[in-house]
Amino acid sequence: MKKLFLPLFLILIGLGIGGGAGYFLRTAPEADQAGEVVEPDSAAAPDPSLVEFVRLNNQFIVPVMEGGRIVSLVAASLSLEITAGKSDTVFAREPKLQDAFLQVMFDHANSGGFRGSFTDSSNLVTLRKALLEQAKTVLGEIVSDVLITEIARQDS
Repeated sequence: MKKLFLPLFLILIGLGIGGGAGYFLRTAPEADQAGEVVEPDSAAAPDPSLVEFVRLNNQFIVPVMEGGRIVSLVAASLSLEITAGKSDTVFAREPKLQDAFLQVMFDHANSGGFRGSFTDSSNLVTLRKALLEQAKTVLGEIVSDVLITEIARQDS
């Protein structure tokens, strides 16, 4: 009986520690973990006839620096989801918008956002939120979302 006590005790301790670690280190559930279709909330989804998408004309090229030298370049193309009929406002303020977006992308690169698995959803969510904040600063409430339509990194 004493021979079984120690292994059983160690197994129970291991299960308790593993369960506790899993509980505290869990991530927020994704919208579609089990492959099931998740219905969008109709209150949150804008009416498609009230929005339009504007693709910004230029790609954004951002250097990734390490030790004072460029180790890679990130190229990204962005589009904006805006209130329908407001595309002229976007194009009129595009230089200011591009400047604000470049600053966000430089800050993201300097904080390590484009290193490693830069396409990880948590990295892209952080980048999108910062871009949307700047878009709203420049354009106001006509912007409802910033879409990253293309992104690529070329390492040297």
